[in-house]
Amino acid sequence: MLRSLARGARRNAHSAVIVALALTLVGCASRPGPELLVPVATAPGTKSVSIYVATARKRGTPSENVFTAERANTLNFAKFTIAIPPNHQSGNIEWPAGAPDPRVSFATIDQAVLTDAEFRKAVARPSQSSRQEKKHNVLIFVHGFNNNFQESLYRLAQIDADAGFNGTPVLFAWPSQGDVAKYGADKEAAAYSRDYLIELLTMVTSNSQVGEIMVVAHSMGCMVTAEALRELRISRRDRVIARLGRVVLAAPDIDVDVFQSQVQAIGPLNPPLTVLVSKDDTALRLSSFLGGSSTRAGALDVENPRVRDAALKAKVRIIDISQLQSLDGGMRHDRLFSLAALYPQLERQPAAERQGFGAFLFDAANAKPILVDHPAPAD
Repeated sequence: MLRSLARGARRNAHSAVIVALALTLVGCASRPGPELLVPVATAPGTKSVSIYVATARKRGTPSENVFTAERANTLNFAKFTIAIPPNHQSGNIEWPAGAPDPRVSFATIDQAVLTDAEFRKAVARPSQSSRQEKKHNVLIFVHGFNNNFQESLYRLAQIDADAGFNGTPVLFAWPSQGDVAKYGADKEAAAYSRDYLIELLTMVTSNSQVGEIMVVAHSMGCMVTAEALRELRISRRDRVIARLGRVVLAAPDIDVDVFQSQVQAIGPLNPPLTVLVSKDDTALRLSSFLGGSSTRAGALDVENPRVRDAALKAKVRIIDISQLQSLDGGMRHDRLFSLAALYPQLERQPAAERQGFGAFLFDAANAKPILVDHPAPAD
């Protein structure tokens, strides 16, 4: 009887959290559908961003770029060109209220189905403004929980537009259900997608025409990424890891004990693995509740001396970005997207400052991480 009541209480609490999360994350607005992928004519004053896609999602139709939440048994490839409107505000996606209009909203202005060979050639293409022999940089973005394909595509377009990344942006889209009530299904889909991310990383790192490779993952996408790196390391595919440049895990939705074991298996990276955290991240508190586990890695407190010591021991950079603006209705889970606009300033800092490990607080006013200097413990 007591067990039955406890189960009922847990179910009621679980439902309440789901409802609260749904209201906070999506409100009354409808989710963007595949109609946003239909190209429209561009408009004067817009900026265009070309996104290359490698996805573990199934195509709705083999010859079209409409991707479902079902799991594919092979990577699918595509290219999209997204127009960014003149009124764009950093960190934001100007979603269309009706039909996409590039003058006021993000809009797809071109798209193409790509083969494996076409994708490989495209991501390694030299810049038009550079000599033929110059290598081309690549940014790989791994989205998080509760994203449909359109949301993850437009999010990378926003990141690239704000950051001004000098290279090719690549979206790794795993089959999230795009449904706030399907957290468990998304965790399973993330686990399923690990080997497909490994395939993408292996493909890109093996191309001699690719220069720096930056990997940025958000939320549950950090689990996909950390597991991919862990598997690469334990299977001794060290060359793939060695070819990676910066790896950034933002608001990782990973149990802190699991994360510690992943980092230990992966070992130190060069440059160091960067982990972006916010101890006031409400979404990760809810994630911890739903998962029935301890603190999430993305909610670590860098002012805790044990966190600092763990970062130093593992040779990782843990940066608290709580000072940055959050645009997700109080969940404080999307600060990575505000950080994108500060990327050019961060890049101008001396390499030694960008590659030190330990625990840091991000100074938003000066766009730089400040090392947290904990006093030595008393004897």
